[in-house]
Amino acid sequence: MTELLFYHLTRRRLEQVLPELLEKTLQKGWRAVVKGGSAERIEALNGELWTWGRASFLPHGLKADGFPERQPIYLTIEDERPNNADVLFLVDGADAEDVSAYTRVCDLFDGNDDAAVDAARARWKKAKDAGHTLTYWQQSEDTGGWVKKAEG
Repeated sequence: MTELLFYHLTRRRLEQVLPELLEKTLQKGWRAVVKGGSAERIEALNGELWTWGRASFLPHGLKADGFPERQPIYLTIEDERPNNADVLFLVDGADAEDVSAYTRVCDLFDGNDDAAVDAARARWKKAKDAGHTLTYWQQSEDTGGWVKKAEG
């Protein structure tokens, strides 16, 4: 069964957190798909990933870049997995029809947006009802690091 991790962002923005999680994913030798809620948001994340970190590089691409099967990190708004990714990152309220092909799904949501929190709760319930292993992580108030708050 696929492991789902819910990341409740309260202190840092998605543009700060996502690259760090993607870097850890690549360090494990895994590939990733990042699914966003809109084409505009995916384009913005594409730009952010090109300029993130002076000492690191996050190889990634969009469908328009060609060769999606070769992309270690593939950005999309579709339910697709052309790079045989191990990890799916859901951002900006994106959801996925079927997560069974992934080892892990990371659902990142804005904890300062009540609608985003409510939508994440609905996704948690849906995943729990489907029998997935769940963990809920929240940013600590003092350091912004991740603290495990719940399992399901």
